[in-house]
Amino acid sequence: MLDFASDVPADGLSAAPAEQAASNDQALLDAYSNAVIGVTERVGPAVVRVETGPKVRNAGERGGLGSGIVISPDGLVLTNSHVVGTSKEIRLRDTEGVVTDARVLGVDPDTDLALLRADAVRDLHYAALGNSKSLRRGQLVVAIGNPLGFESTVTAGVVSALGRSIRSVSGRTIEDVIQTDAALNPGNSGGPLVSSNAEVIGINTAIINGAQGICFAVASNTAQFVLAEIIRHGYVRRAYIGVSGQTAPIPRRHAVIAGVENKMGALLMQIEPDGPAAQAGLLPGDVVIKLDGVDINGVDDLIRVLDCDRIGRTLAMDVLRLGRLRAFDIHPVERKPSARQNLAP
Repeated sequence: MLDFASDVPADGLSAAPAEQAASNDQALLDAYSNAVIGVTERVGPAVVRVETGPKVRNAGERGGLGSGIVISPDGLVLTNSHVVGTSKEIRLRDTEGVVTDARVLGVDPDTDLALLRADAVRDLHYAALGNSKSLRRGQLVVAIGNPLGFESTVTAGVVSALGRSIRSVSGRTIEDVIQTDAALNPGNSGGPLVSSNAEVIGINTAIINGAQGICFAVASNTAQFVLAEIIRHGYVRRAYIGVSGQTAPIPRRHAVIAGVENKMGALLMQIEPDGPAAQAGLLPGDVVIKLDGVDINGVDDLIRVLDCDRIGRTLAMDVLRLGRLRAFDIHPVERKPSARQNLAP
């Protein structure tokens, strides 16, 4: 007699696949945890607390608090310019509680970055800057800092988006910003956003109040550029033409008459006397639509084109004046550094 009975459960499913799936999930969770732990152990000692203001404060006097990341053994530290502000007294506290004074080598409000040097210390723990261009959406990232004063706090998340633009305190846009859902709070500013390879791929800079999981970091490639400029010049060199403006739509009839495809342009509101724009013959009300062969679809495009590579060169500029296309030659000069930037040695 054949026995067709078996140990298969009444629902017809075997318990073995479920146990195997649970085992696989556990392995994945262990791998994730080990990745975060490894990054924290390698980069965590290089994260410092940045304190600003006098050592002994009056009752009504408050200092600033943020984070920073040591990027060289001789004490170079990257942080945010809004963390440093205009303070003349800055202190760094490492994970072991050692406090040292620091001085500002340079700040760049346009990218919200600042470079400090720790005084009288050598052979510090430091982290390497990675290539932010290699990032992918969904990639694991870890943020380390001092949110709300809680030192050495670690949060993990993913790269939510790449190539974002946000407005800096100077009014310019910061390009190529990384969006992440790694939790950030006041005090995380200036701290590192780190990849699973323990490379710093961003400097945490901003959150959106009232939103959850929408945080931003300045890309490490931008930080590399700012770092090199500050070390070389004490500030970031940018071109200047002496105008103020705003993004404005171009009337369709004007675009058709002029034979241009721009729907938006940079409307010049004010022209600085004796500045490069005034010397070139530009007037308030002109709408810039092209500069040095690059289409200008707003004031942000105009600012982006005026980089250090165009200082001292003669550039062709196309503008619409009263609906008519006009061509000008303009000679940008180097923008004067701010008073804070002049503190650099």
